[in-house]
Amino acid sequence: MHRKFIVILFFFSVSFCFSQNPQLAQNYFRKGEYKKAAALYKQLYEKNKIRRDYFKKLLSCYQLTENFDAAAKLLEAHQKEFPKQAYLIIEKGYNLQLQHLDNQSIPYYEKAIQLVAENPYSGYLIGRTFQENHLLDYALKAYKKAMELDPSINYDAYVAFIYGEKAEIENMFDAYLNMVEKNESYYATVQRYAGMFVTDNSDDPNNILFRKLLLKRLQKKPNNSWNKLLSWLYMQQKEYDRALVQEIALYKRNADNLLRIFDLGETAFTNKDYETANTAFSYVLEHAQNPTQVLDTNLYLLKISVATAKSKKELEAVEQKFQELLAAYGSGNSTLDIQIAYAHFLTFQKDNPDKAIEILTAALAKTNSQFQQGSIKLKLADVLVYTNRFNEALINYSQVQTHLKNSTLAQTARFKVAQTSYFKGDFKWALTQLKVLKKSTSQLIANDALELSLLISDNIIGDTIHDALKTYAKADLLAFQNKNKQAIDTLSVVLEKFKGRTIEDEALFKQAELFTKIKKYQRAANNYLKIIALQQDGILVDDAYYKLANLYLTKLNDTEKAKEMYQKIIFEFPSSIYLVDARKQFRKLRGDPIN
Repeated sequence: MHRKFIVILFFFSVSFCFSQNPQLAQNYFRKGEYKKAAALYKQLYEKNKIRRDYFKKLLSCYQLTENFDAAAKLLEAHQKEFPKQAYLIIEKGYNLQLQHLDNQSIPYYEKAIQLVAENPYSGYLIGRTFQENHLLDYALKAYKKAMELDPSINYDAYVAFIYGEKAEIENMFDAYLNMVEKNESYYATVQRYAGMFVTDNSDDPNNILFRKLLLKRLQKKPNNSWNKLLSWLYMQQKEYDRALVQEIALYKRNADNLLRIFDLGETAFTNKDYETANTAFSYVLEHAQNPTQVLDTNLYLLKISVATAKSKKELEAVEQKFQELLAAYGSGNSTLDIQIAYAHFLTFQKDNPDKAIEILTAALAKTNSQFQQGSIKLKLADVLVYTNRFNEALINYSQVQTHLKNSTLAQTARFKVAQTSYFKGDFKWALTQLKVLKKSTSQLIANDALELSLLISDNIIGDTIHDALKTYAKADLLAFQNKNKQAIDTLSVVLEKFKGRTIEDEALFKQAELFTKIKKYQRAANNYLKIIALQQDGILVDDAYYKLANLYLTKLNDTEKAKEMYQKIIFEFPSSIYLVDARKQFRKLRGDPIN
């Protein structure tokens, strides 16, 4: 029995050691200890000669230590073992090339290409072996020869990858597009790989090239994928109007699904391109048959109307439209999003929180869905904050946070708890909540949390009373309540009483945004100029330059000053998030041709 146990133990010990050898060999290889790696790979290879990876690593170890004789012997022995493996011809040639015997290596490579001509299906392994040995031109020959002889073979992905390695971008894009032309199911794959080479800058040479290649193919032979890829490219460049042209062309060709146009409208709306969003949603509404899609589209059109309304008369028209929709479709669960949006509109645009609370309370009584209840309670709490009923608001936010743990709604609720605590002046509790949210799965929530956390942290150091931050938070609350003139006046108090404090630049920036909102554009510009003079290299300076440039361009009709501000961003803030747009606007103002 004891002997049996020893035998079994020995067997498992040997098995365990052998299983560790590949990893140990790989570690030695990675560290450049090729002789040690060779000793282990030799053992592994001799026990399992069919494993091409063991053979290749052992061969590489010999070559990297310039033991070319051992490499040649290994190649001969392996070819005797596997005489039909055509790729070994390339390995023999490469072993000669490493010894600077180029004239002797070339016939081996040419013979390998000839073998592809005889058997196109050998193209993959031969092409791959050329690639592994960095013989990229020969790899291209092998793949192309195979596809030329047998059109059913598709090595375009490998061809594209090689062109990418060679930095031949046009050929690379062409190869990827060939994949799609042969099989539209490759669309997503091509989009993913093309995405590694294009940027959000429409002036980037790769973007220009990709667009031209797509347009050329679209003109030659219409294909859904060309429209989709053009739309995707324009979306990357935030040119939503141009993307919409492609999406409408797609829909006209295959009138079966409006979802892509709807999604584009959502993205345009989120990025405040209200004109394109309105065009997209109007098109969807004109063609939609699905009642849910009709409601969702109407809701977005209402949101656009609210965002672009410039007079009380226009706001009254929006309110009438809300009422007409609810009268037509009822106040049930199917119109819940419209009811919530209407409550928000009544509170923040019409200063009628009581009616909003009435609508939300009635909606809450009609649903058993926890997520629907969560959405209602979040908006109800916002309305309660509007009316300064902070404790009631915190109860509602906390209920959402507790009942819908780990959801995006719960994360939003946690941020709202922090924000409301900040409005109340409870800065320590706000920071506790924000600390958790900085790791949020929602990038938007994480960014908002970080921004508020920095504001609080920067302005409570060395100030035990926190009077400056409390006054600023009061202004922030008034801005949240859409009481913009009162918020501006409160920020003026901050700027007068706490001049020279760290909060001064934040107050100037917030006030500038509010001046813009109430169309006091010159006063907003003055604030941005003060930030630039005050900070020079502060974190808000590139923001100030960008906002100032846009004001000069779109509101103050001073294109020369706008150009000057964009130029400042380009040359003094090369890592700014505004760089791409600043460069684009600067080139337009300078009169450069824009693609």
